[in-house]
Amino acid sequence: MALRLYNTMSARIEEFHPIRDHEVRMYACGPTVYDYGHIGNFRTFIAVDLLRRFLRQSGYKVHHVMNITDVDDRIIHNSARDGLTVQQYTAKYEKVFLEDAAMIGIEEPILVRATEHIPEMANFVAKLAEKDIAYRADDGSYYFRISKFPAYGRLSKKDFSGILDGARVDTDQYDKDSARDFALWKAPKPGETSWQTQIGPGRPGWHLECSVMSMEELGESFDLHAGGEDLIFPHHENEIAQSESYTGKTFARFWFHARFLLVEGEKMSKSLGNFFTLRDLVLKGYKPSSIRYLLASVPYRNQLNFTFDGLQQAAVSVERLRNFRLRLNAGGFASGKNPAMQSLATETIEKMRAALDDDLNTAQAQAAIFEMVRQANTAFDTGDIKKDDVPPLLAALEKFDEIFAVIHDNDTPKMKQVFDWAIAQGREKDISPELREAAQSEQISDAEIETKIADMKAARAARDFKKSDAIRAELAEAGVVVEITKEGIRWRRK
Repeated sequence: MALRLYNTMSARIEEFHPIRDHEVRMYACGPTVYDYGHIGNFRTFIAVDLLRRFLRQSGYKVHHVMNITDVDDRIIHNSARDGLTVQQYTAKYEKVFLEDAAMIGIEEPILVRATEHIPEMANFVAKLAEKDIAYRADDGSYYFRISKFPAYGRLSKKDFSGILDGARVDTDQYDKDSARDFALWKAPKPGETSWQTQIGPGRPGWHLECSVMSMEELGESFDLHAGGEDLIFPHHENEIAQSESYTGKTFARFWFHARFLLVEGEKMSKSLGNFFTLRDLVLKGYKPSSIRYLLASVPYRNQLNFTFDGLQQAAVSVERLRNFRLRLNAGGFASGKNPAMQSLATETIEKMRAALDDDLNTAQAQAAIFEMVRQANTAFDTGDIKKDDVPPLLAALEKFDEIFAVIHDNDTPKMKQVFDWAIAQGREKDISPELREAAQSEQISDAEIETKIADMKAARAARDFKKSDAIRAELAEAGVVVEITKEGIRWRRK
């Protein structure tokens, strides 16, 4: 079965095939680094990460490019307000974004920054001006003539026929359903950061940045362009218009858009007090793996209602998977194999793959792995898992985690990083007891834990249960849970 994805351009699910065999070139709109990323942003970035991981698991070589927008209206305004250069202002937020992305298991793509491609952007504008598709305003800004691109609106399914009035819009982002000539290049206002180029001083418009950088990295036509649904209009619509006017070729063959999320049933808003950055949640004591699991649990084209009850349930789900893996690795199985368990593992991998091939249906993939865990745990209790059943069951877990990345990740060092950041930021009062405990548990290394577990095993073998209990209590104080089972002793960090 081949991967089938919803293509926003065609408004239907299509079988995905790249232009080049066994190679996928994809571009995703990344962050505008003027503030901390919120969980709605990261829902989109996780959806793209899941797609990238599944493409790789499917045997493709993936060239995944993501932009860092480090110059736009908000950055210009905020850096001037704070008395910083654009580079000084954005460096802080780019660093935090990359740390946050790594914290929830997002693999780092090829990163391209707008400020590193200014000459190429100016050249792009000059070429459009030569074609009379771009024009220069009296102040030195350049605008794209919407009337020169009759197909404008086909991505967003908006009908602009008869209303191409030639009025201009200067802001990078606008909400009205209007076809306006948009800014490709902005002449500098007094005190603003600008660059001297072949078309004069100024800075690129936001829409221009993505067109130039994506084509530089991936070619004039590439396989897939991704982003949040809020970017369909005007950002992606404008990218298509300027790119295809420049090349005369199809810009991107597939358009992949993730839905917004709600928080406790309402649109996320600072005024409602339900606006959360990733670090806000970790400060409350929630594990990065739980956040990733929840954000991945609803298929990307469905609206996710982010709730704290859901986040608690995600934590339970992740721990159930981790405990199942620990149980398999604990050993003590009778020799031989159980054909039912062998078939269960194979069928689970097939079901997960079928679910993800079906427009990246993450919910069905998660359901498949937990059905395997349920049946296998029952077999554990009846002694029906044999030694040779362990590798295929572990292999199914590995296939799942190649995509979802929640089983192997150690949350504690990541939470300690946020703890240290909060102290440095003067936010100690925001640190929850759960985060304090996690930060404390990071003070003991895995090697030290293993040594203490070995001492505990030796004490139990010598029937020195007082010493064994003391070691267990010491580890518990350090945030390490020790479980004594009939299969052996296993441990995990809280």
